[in-house]
This record gives sequence, structure tokens and C-alpha cells, in this order.
Amino acid sequence: MLKIALSKGRILSETLKLFNKIQMDFSQVNEDTRKLFFDFEEYGTRVILAKPSDVPTYVEYGVADIGVAGKDVLLEDKKDVFELVDLKLAQCKMVVAIPQDRSIDMPIYRVATKYPQIAERHFVKRGIPVEIIKLHGSVELGPILGISDAIVDIVSTGSTLKKNNLKILEEICPISSRLIANQVSFRVKSYEIMALIEKLESVL
Repeated sequence: MLKIALSKGRILSETLKLFNKIQMDFSQVNEDTRKLFFDFEEYGTRVILAKPSDVPTYVEYGVADIGVAGKDVLLEDKKDVFELVDLKLAQCKMVVAIPQDRSIDMPIYRVATKYPQIAERHFVKRGIPVEIIKLHGSVELGPILGISDAIVDIVSTGSTLKKNNLKILEEICPISSRLIANQVSFRVKSYEIMALIEKLESVL
């Protein structure tokens, strides 16, 4: 069987709709159940449900042959996997944001983020020494509570930034969901994986 790891959360419904477009009905897949994987013998596939941050790990270690993961997760964790196709799902962008009343010329010393690796690489590339503060919750609280001058976070519509009196200073990179593959699986199951890619690309 071709083992596919899918991310739980808001991206799951979009992913299932995409597979439905290529006549792969995974509607039985439901994250409300306690089941961790679902077998579809008619398609020769096993669907594994995982936390978004775990999908690349499952693929890297061969628990799954392929997976669907956000570019943000791939950039942050740098797993040893092949990135095959931009599925154009859950499109957004990674940005640096600052308070509305802060001048864009003011220096940044501390940055709050859920993505410390992405943030650090960005500021190192810019030659700006900053202290990275990792937060697991709402990073928008960083500037509000005075523990950071800026944040690095994912933005979709920008409404959350506006509600918290923040503005985008610069865009780091676009973010969307990608199809990734285990390196060994890509060679051993190349026919099945390439056939799937061809179908997906035909509806993207």
C-alpha cells in the first residue's frame, strides 16, 4: 500500500477535497474519531492522520511514503524529504509584523515567534542581530505586552494583525501545502507516486 500522511486541522478538509477531485474518496477520514489510520484497498492506499508538525517526521522515517505538509513546517524543521508538488492549499505568507505606531526605521531587538528557525535565518541573512523569543500561543501578544519589538508569523487575511494593532513590515516567503516523499519510497514506489502526482497536477 502507498502510505499517505495527512495533516490534521484546518488543512484536512481542503486536502480531502483535492483528493476527491482525482476520484479518491477519503470521506471516511475523520479526525474526530480515535482511529489513527484508514485503509482504502480500492485505491491501494493507507491514510495516516498526524499533527502537522509530525507529518514530515513520519515521511522522513518511512512510516509514510508521502505526506501533505505546510511549507512553514518544512522550513522550520528541515527534514530530509523530497518536496514534490506545491498543492496550493492553505495559501498564506510568513511575515515580520510590528506595532501600527512603530516607525519602520526603528531598530528591532527582540522578535516573538512560533518559528524560531525561520525567524533567525531571516534576520541573520539581513545582518540584523536579534533575540528570538519562542512563544507557543498568540505571538501577537509579544509587542502588546512589551516582550518583543516585532513578531514573525503566518498571515492569511491580515485581520488578526489589524485587531491587535500590528502591521506588516516585510514578507519573508509565501506559504502553502506541499506534497512530500520519503527518499527511499520515491525510488521504490516511483510508479505509484508519479501516477498520483500526474493526477494531482491535472486538477491544480
